[in-house]
Amino acid sequence: MTNILLVTSSPRGSEGLSTRFSREIAEGLKARLGGSLMTRDLTSNPAPHIGQAYIQGRVAAPEKRTPEQVKAVTLAQELVEEVKAADVVVLGSSMINFGPSSQLKAWFDHITWPGVTFGYSEAGSPQGWLTGKKVYLVTAAGGVFSEGEWAAFDFQTGYLRHLLGFIGLTDVDIVSVEGTVFGPEPAKAAIAATDAQVRAVLEKAA
Repeated sequence: MTNILLVTSSPRGSEGLSTRFSREIAEGLKARLGGSLMTRDLTSNPAPHIGQAYIQGRVAAPEKRTPEQVKAVTLAQELVEEVKAADVVVLGSSMINFGPSSQLKAWFDHITWPGVTFGYSEAGSPQGWLTGKKVYLVTAAGGVFSEGEWAAFDFQTGYLRHLLGFIGLTDVDIVSVEGTVFGPEPAKAAIAATDAQVRAVLEKAA
């Protein structure tokens, strides 16, 4: 049985293309592989930005945590356990001001937890501990950032790959939709190209 975790984060909610295509992948994988599908919608149920209670609480002994620290750490533990329980993670990200949304950044801030999801070797090199999982990263951008003069300003894709890899999620396939702001016909072509990417992902997984 395959446990699938779908994480969506577009501020546009269900209208966001990253939400649409990540959901299609997650539901398609479930139909083909069986198992369970857990959804974490960071738009309708956002994780708060981390604060002092989380920073201090995650390193404090459990019996010494304040009520505010307990609340902050409990949420982080819940988010981490969702990832740990998953065999497959499908992550939807929409570009906001050249990077991922603050909703998705807050989720990563909770699950990137020293001593829980990553550590360091004796030589001091980082080691991610959430290994052995498949990740499908679905990115959306209105402009074209995969090539050309704007490629240098894609602070979404590389950053997310780095964060995923840092905690051990290194087996990542990327599905992208871009170039949707240049009029109806380019948007139609961009969506059709992403539809083809999704079909290829599902055919390969079947």
